[in-house]
Amino acid sequence: MIELQRDGDVRILRMDEGENRFSPGFLDQLEKALGELESAEGPCALVTTGTGKFFSNGLDLEWLTENPDRFEPYLDRVHAVFARFLTLPMPTVAALNGHAFAAGAMLALTHDQAVMRGDRGYFCLPEVDLGLSFTPGMAALIQARLPRATAHEAMLTGRRYAAPDACEASIVQRHVPEAEVLPTALAMAAPLAAKDGATVGRIRTAMYEPVLAALSSR
Repeated sequence: MIELQRDGDVRILRMDEGENRFSPGFLDQLEKALGELESAEGPCALVTTGTGKFFSNGLDLEWLTENPDRFEPYLDRVHAVFARFLTLPMPTVAALNGHAFAAGAMLALTHDQAVMRGDRGYFCLPEVDLGLSFTPGMAALIQARLPRATAHEAMLTGRRYAAPDACEASIVQRHVPEAEVLPTALAMAAPLAAKDGATVGRIRTAMYEPVLAALSSR
C-alpha cells in the first residue's frame, strides 16, 4: 500500500493503493512512514509519488458515508498528516504521476516543490462542485502555498489544471513526460539532501505557523 525506498540520500514514499484515497488503513501506513522519516538520520530528502493514473484522490468519501459518526476524528488525522509533512526535517518534492484531487492535491501542497506528469492528469480542488466547504486548516494550507489569484480560482471554480497550466499558475514547478516524473523529482531532491534537516524543519515550521495552528484546531 505504502512503501519507503531509498535512492542515495533521497527517500521515496510510494503510495500504491489504486486512487490512494485516505482510508483509515491507508492513513495507518502513511503515519508509520512519517514516523520513519521523522527519525531518519544523516543527509535526507523526500520524494512522494503514487502509481498509475493517480497521485491521490484524497478523502475516502465512501468510508465517510458509512461512518458519519467518525467524521471529526478522521479529519483530525488527515490534518495531522498534512502538518507532519509540513514540518518534516528534510526538503520534500511531490512527484505527481497522475491525478491529484481534493485532499490529494492538498497533500502535494505540503511539499516544498512539485513536478507533474505533462501528458495526463489534473490538479483539482473540486469541493465547490461537491457541495463541500474547506476546513479552516485546509483553506489555510491552500492559501499559504498558492498565489492568491490561483488559490481563489482553484477553490471557487474547481478548475482542473493540466500540467502546463498548473506550472503557469505556480502550483507545480515543472512538468515532464510520464517516464521522467520520478527521475526529475529525484534530481530536484538530491542536491537538497545535504541541507541540515533540523534547520529545514524549523524554518518551515516558522513559515507556516498559522497553517499549523489552523490544522490543529477544529
